[in-house]
Amino acid sequence: MRFETKAIHVGQEPEPRTGAVVVPIYQTSTYAQEDVGVHKGHEYSRTSNPTRDALHACLASLEEAKHGLAFASGMGAISTVMTLFQKGDHVVCGDDVYGGTFRVFDKVFSRFGVEFSYVEATDPRAVKAALRPNTRMIWVETPSNPMLKITDLRATAAIAKAHGALLAVDNTFMSPANQRPLTLGADLVVHSTTKYLGGHSDVVGGFVATSRDDLYERIRFSQNAVGATPGPFDCWLTLRGIKTLAVRIAAHERNARLVAEFLRGHPKVESVIWPGLPDHPGHEVQKSQASGFGAIVSLRTKGGLEGARAFCRSTKLFFLAESLGGVESLIEHPAIMTHASVPPENRRKLGITDDFVRLSVGIENPDDLREDLDRALRAT
Repeated sequence: MRFETKAIHVGQEPEPRTGAVVVPIYQTSTYAQEDVGVHKGHEYSRTSNPTRDALHACLASLEEAKHGLAFASGMGAISTVMTLFQKGDHVVCGDDVYGGTFRVFDKVFSRFGVEFSYVEATDPRAVKAALRPNTRMIWVETPSNPMLKITDLRATAAIAKAHGALLAVDNTFMSPANQRPLTLGADLVVHSTTKYLGGHSDVVGGFVATSRDDLYERIRFSQNAVGATPGPFDCWLTLRGIKTLAVRIAAHERNARLVAEFLRGHPKVESVIWPGLPDHPGHEVQKSQASGFGAIVSLRTKGGLEGARAFCRSTKLFFLAESLGGVESLIEHPAIMTHASVPPENRRKLGITDDFVRLSVGIENPDDLREDLDRALRAT
């Protein structure tokens, strides 16, 4: 089956008893057993649930993975992956990652003795130079959040493999509709399913995909032991969203291109960052490893902090809100909102300055979006 068909059918066969074509919401905490220790495949819904099983199967197929595991949030997925490591282990991490990822690495797992180095992941030489004898994993986002840096996944996978380390890729910004890191050499793929996979800003979730049996067994054990599992209704909502993933991603990206090109010529905009623009430094790498460029557009406004604030508060269709990937367009100020947990000196080094704004471009009519942005910019 091809991608669009898998999104609708894998793990989602008609329910055998009634013939329902949509996976039921198995809203139960426990399951009656036929005898002591004899059950029909499920014992307790933290451990397994038929609705969640359907999500596991569908998303794993989209990532071309052998295994998949769903979580209550993207941070739940990341934190459960980190249970693979112990005191004294070292992780090389891209220096531009979601603020919540940096926070859990820097403020939680570092207290347990896991060591982290933050590097320019777009430079394979910097990644290689950061390796230590105790390096167990390389963690990257590509495109990164919010600077939209592009990491060469094939090159980074080769570095990880040569060192005997894992490569984990946060694929949230691309989704499997545009990029499948396991096919490029990654060992683990992580998602916030809250974003493009769910796609409607109505459910929070996370996912981990892998084709390695050993990693799957260890993460599945922790999934049950730690307990950051999603409820059946959340799984059902995510499955509902995935059915339209391919058509939504196409519409998101079409609009993002039109918005990026419009902003480049606007007198109130200093610069625009979008991997689909030919002058983006990662444009050619992105073309070589993905089928699209995504729908996150970052920009620098003129007028400093007050200009950026005025812009963010003046849009009508771009809602001022954190998160991304829903059908509606969103605008946010990373330095104050999503990346406030990143130390100011780190933000300045990365370029997350007071005039920096991130857009999540939705699937509304592109003319309406451009008009909304134009009105807001002229109000600054």
